[in-house]
Amino acid sequence: MAGLRMGQGVLRRKPLEHITEAEGGATERLDRALGLWQLTAIGIGGIIGAGIFTLAGTVANGTAGPAVLISFLIAGVASAAAAFSYAEFAGLIPKAGSAYTYGYAVLGELAGWFIGWDLLLEYTAIVAVVAIGISGYFNFLLNEMGANLPDWMLGASGTGPGHRVDLIAAVLCLFIAYLLNLGIKSAARFETVVVVLKILVVLLVIVVGFFHVKSSNYTPFFPFGVGGAFTGAATVFFAVFGYDAMSTAAEESKDAQRHMPKAILYSLAVSMVLYVLACLVLTGMQTYTEIDPESGFSTAFKSVGLSGIADVIAVGAIIGILTVMFTFMLGVTRVWFSMSRDGLLPRWFAKTHPTRHVPTRVTWIVGFASAAIAGFVKIGEAAELTNIGILLAFAVVCVSVIVLRYRRPELPREFRCPWMPFVPAVGVAASIWLITYLQWQTWVRFAIWFAIGLVIYFAYSRHHSELAKAERAGETGPGQTG
Repeated sequence: MAGLRMGQGVLRRKPLEHITEAEGGATERLDRALGLWQLTAIGIGGIIGAGIFTLAGTVANGTAGPAVLISFLIAGVASAAAAFSYAEFAGLIPKAGSAYTYGYAVLGELAGWFIGWDLLLEYTAIVAVVAIGISGYFNFLLNEMGANLPDWMLGASGTGPGHRVDLIAAVLCLFIAYLLNLGIKSAARFETVVVVLKILVVLLVIVVGFFHVKSSNYTPFFPFGVGGAFTGAATVFFAVFGYDAMSTAAEESKDAQRHMPKAILYSLAVSMVLYVLACLVLTGMQTYTEIDPESGFSTAFKSVGLSGIADVIAVGAIIGILTVMFTFMLGVTRVWFSMSRDGLLPRWFAKTHPTRHVPTRVTWIVGFASAAIAGFVKIGEAAELTNIGILLAFAVVCVSVIVLRYRRPELPREFRCPWMPFVPAVGVAASIWLITYLQWQTWVRFAIWFAIGLVIYFAYSRHHSELAKAERAGETGPGQTG
């Protein structure tokens, strides 16, 4: 047998020669129903949302000031370097799982396991964070109408005594789980319509807000120093990588090898243009110290006498941010499905609905888990769970695309990452650099989750994976081991 078995099989790799073939039986099948523009809408839906409606105001107010624009540009450049790598893999390996599947195929089973394990936590936490953000805008609307929710429904942000749960955020998580369980075609149709509405709201913000911009509000441009812009980049990074969650739906694309690379690049390009223009408007309408960190655009328009527009923005934020929840819950369920189908987690989780062909079991589990986080955890604490694993996944994908380009240059690639290996190297460096700006508490939580994953892998996954079973049966073929 070629390569290293290591006794434990941690260097086993998925065989690239057969990876595009159907895996699993009829009970583990996903429907190919998504076209280019539906995929692009899912990508835009995952990128544009909390970044504009929540994070832009938060970072401008307390971290970067008007230089929040620079924060988004830095994060966008780093994300773009990784996006090219994702695009090459998406055209080469059109399977569910995204970074997990790519890492498994190139760097081995243990690397793939940890990327998948990280994404399970990161994506679920993002769903919860976004749900809490929507709840904040919903409260803004109610306050505008002179109504107030009871304190026990305001979650961890409530001020009164007694037990509290952010009921709105929790219900939203369950709603998205229900929507995804209707089937990918119906769910994607809803997502596309809502994304179009969201883009229209963002364009309304940009066009109307432009006429209320005061150049004096851009001074000082770096009130927290240049370092503030870099710290802001680490914070907003999670707002510019929705395309990676979208790429987990490759197995549900009608022509993944052609459409997935285009959808990744289109969604990031459209989103970054809108982010830059929106940041210019927000920091131009108000001085950074007056920007509301929770509902920045709504309060900015209210401050210039446009309360009607402010209400429209709040409604648009509620509707639009739903698409972020949709994309990342789609992502975590497909990663979980793929890991279970590979045997790294019990195959019970990989069973799909007999007619809708969606992983119903894991979707409801994720729905209830994200609802619990959204209902009982503060938004800041939940947000701290989101970035480090995504950044590590980006680094792994960028390293993998370099390794595979030189290991297997003859493979047919629908899209080729340009300026190899410079672009993916930039993605690796940027990801590692941004990780250094994260809080120490994030590292502690990540270490705990990493340790739990290590125990599960060596106690269960390495013995039950499909490749381990093939080894024991003497069926190991080319590419399955290091």
